[in-house]
Amino acid sequence: MVLASLSGIYFLFLPVGGYQGGRNPWYGVKIMFTRQTWDLLHTWAGAALIVIAAVHLSLHWYWVVNMAKRLWNELTGKCGYMNARGRFNLVVNAVIGFSFLLAAIISLNFLYFPGGRGATSPAILFTRGTWDMIHTWSGVVMIVAALLHFVIHWKWVTKVTRNIFTLNWKPQQAAISQPTSLEVSPTSDR
Repeated sequence: MVLASLSGIYFLFLPVGGYQGGRNPWYGVKIMFTRQTWDLLHTWAGAALIVIAAVHLSLHWYWVVNMAKRLWNELTGKCGYMNARGRFNLVVNAVIGFSFLLAAIISLNFLYFPGGRGATSPAILFTRGTWDMIHTWSGVVMIVAALLHFVIHWKWVTKVTRNIFTLNWKPQQAAISQPTSLEVSPTSDR
């Protein structure tokens, strides 16, 4: 997600418009990579992100179903399970999911219908420019919501990270300890 986000931010701040010698001071600016390389990084990181999201969703499908049931029960007034913080977390997760889904579908449209500027996709009625704006801003919303999600769960992230590193860095204790000078060994005559 970081690679797709960074490359998306590159395209947001360095649009393709303008021409050499014109009024676009950013024309031809190269930041680390060429524009074509940034485009390839964005495309393949996005494709990998779609696959990772599908795997993530399938692994956590039980949670999704349970949260949908809880939300439905709460909306219909059958039960009130969630507190305000839980509702806020659910809204942030929904925003991440919806904006990701929107950006992913539009990116697949770009991939399979790579028409030029202003071209209309045969499958969808909007122009490429309109889809590009929707893709861009759904990506921006997704990045902001993901950062908010990360901040909300910061304590959990630090706790899990600390547990992973302390688990790996703890010295292994020997199965049989040697008696110290203060301990009496079972074979001593005392």
